[in-house]
Amino acid sequence: MHEVQTLGQKIARYITPKSVKETLTHLKGLGDSGRIVAGGTDILLELDRHARPGVTTLIDVSRIAGLDRIQADANGMIHLGPMVTHNQVVASELLVEKALPLAQACWEVGSPQLRNRATIAGNLVTASPANDTISALWALGASVTLDSVDGGERVVPIREFYTGVRQTVMRPDEMLTKISFPAMTEDQRGIYVKLGIRRAQAISVVHIALLLTFGQDGETVTAASIAQGSVAPTIISTPSAEQFLVGQKLTPDVIQEAARLAQSTPKPIDDLRGTADYRTELIAVMVSRGLKALRDNVQASTWPQEPTLLVGSAEKPEQTHRTALIEDDVEIETTINGETVYGRNSAGKTLLDWLREDVGLTGSKEGCAEGECGACTVYLDGDAVMGCLVPAGRAHGAEIVTVEGVSKLGFDPAEQGSAPAETLSALQQAFIDEAAVQCGYCIPGFIMSGAKLLEEHPNPTKAQIKQGFSGNLCRCTGYYKIMAAVEAVAGST
Repeated sequence: MHEVQTLGQKIARYITPKSVKETLTHLKGLGDSGRIVAGGTDILLELDRHARPGVTTLIDVSRIAGLDRIQADANGMIHLGPMVTHNQVVASELLVEKALPLAQACWEVGSPQLRNRATIAGNLVTASPANDTISALWALGASVTLDSVDGGERVVPIREFYTGVRQTVMRPDEMLTKISFPAMTEDQRGIYVKLGIRRAQAISVVHIALLLTFGQDGETVTAASIAQGSVAPTIISTPSAEQFLVGQKLTPDVIQEAARLAQSTPKPIDDLRGTADYRTELIAVMVSRGLKALRDNVQASTWPQEPTLLVGSAEKPEQTHRTALIEDDVEIETTINGETVYGRNSAGKTLLDWLREDVGLTGSKEGCAEGECGACTVYLDGDAVMGCLVPAGRAHGAEIVTVEGVSKLGFDPAEQGSAPAETLSALQQAFIDEAAVQCGYCIPGFIMSGAKLLEEHPNPTKAQIKQGFSGNLCRCTGYYKIMAAVEAVAGST
């Protein structure tokens, strides 16, 4: 059972620096007791599970200007800032065109709510061999820039960044400040393929990232990179298959042999998601499928058109009302459902716990406490997020909407007066009309995801509705009535 205020037992301070330089200064002074938090989707789980017993301070870099930029330079390199999220990559036309394996890997991560917070840099630093973006960046030949007060900047190829399971060459005083890789050229094709035990919110059983360079005939392979994930303590290369492919055309026999060589490269791990034998078989199947897709130039055929991101369309609010240090006795100011709220006790809690226990808004529910059920979905500065994986200190100076305020969205107090407390939004009413509610526990999260979905896509396709609800679990209705409620609202506009 999840312990209430688990983070409060360990995290005493929450620092919001205004620059990278200030961040590095804090890291130097805190040593092992300080940890950077960007999206928070990994570090908060580690804290909740007592995996970071020495950490007493979180340093939130999410409000440092300019860290969420995606840039291409004149030398054909693409650079990602440390606050670039998975959904930013999915939405980037540049990266879909010039780094498709990375975009595909980001699309496979978690749910829309998680992708709105989780950063690529955080995925790399967590260093799990199952982390999707590592293999894609490995195949693309990426490097990371690490910065510290004493050592300055150093650039580390991603293939030299990992030393073991959840272990990297980073020092406690270093911050990952940039991810760089060559943009794919016209003669290159790449793809990311993954198998999980469910369609969404799935940790990979095996995933493969492939990047091939073709000769002038468009058929002969001149260079190959194949990265394998979830099969060893770290992401690994596939040198025998890569070397074999060079100079070859992707005939059925060549593909079969390359798949066999890829299959024989690792000694896969056994765990709850799959046995070593199963993984070994999967490697051959997935490499074969990836090579066939690249041969036929259909690697982007399954890429979603106008994917659902659950992001706000309005410009994000100015990052004001910040303090350098938040402790439990420090008052924070935030806007919740259109009203200014002041509160304390935020340093060591999640946003969900703080909203329920200190603000008194109990509509958002805790179903899993690890970002898998969506019952705690709220809007943070316009984007749907999982409240259980956001530090409460991030509310300072932010705009938050919970299910209690979703019916007020779109009301202009100057013209219509505030929405009455008993007023339901069109979507809430549709949930009643379509009998989409049974036990009701998960419904606040579905309402929040559904409302943001309709804001993003007023007339969504079935695929877009499924994408929008991929982070929300229901144990009662089977989802059909929930989807029907969204379709009813879309059909009435």
